[in-house]
Amino acid sequence: MKKHNGMRPQDVVIILKIISSSITKNKLDDSKSEVLNNKNIAKNLQMSEAEISESLRRSEYAGLITDKITKKVNQRAFLDFLLYGIKYVFPVHPGALVRGVPTAHSALPMKDKIVSDELFVWQHPEGIVRGQAIEPLYHTVPKIVEEDPKLYELLALVDCIRTGTSRINNIAVKELENRILNGW
Repeated sequence: MKKHNGMRPQDVVIILKIISSSITKNKLDDSKSEVLNNKNIAKNLQMSEAEISESLRRSEYAGLITDKITKKVNQRAFLDFLLYGIKYVFPVHPGALVRGVPTAHSALPMKDKIVSDELFVWQHPEGIVRGQAIEPLYHTVPKIVEEDPKLYELLALVDCIRTGTSRINNIAVKELENRILNGW
């Protein structure tokens, strides 16, 4: 087995994609849902199949997924990683004012719960909102979220933990627990 050199930000995006796909699959007729294989994940996230394969290997080694073939997420372990580790492993600080796609408390589901004059965005040339730049977990995130609203919500909630105050964190944690453990 290859040596584990630590988690990478795209590992979180890939696991969140698996979760959003399984939620969508459970709510839809199976004949209409897309097969969850490395090729489809790579296409949807605009990554290479090799990146997906390596990420699944790292996540399995870390115990965040139980099997890289079936892509079964160890929900409790992954949630613990998000709640207690993500802001230390992949920290982010708001940057310059840029045009982009809303994230953190500036996006659903948090924008309905938090009133703030501060807007956080993932920089994107086609973005319609101006706010402080937040570095996304992976560079394709601003482009891919428009195709997957469930993934968008999960990534925005993770950014709440990466950037938020304790009040925002507490609300985001409840939202993430509901989505990850209860399937929305």
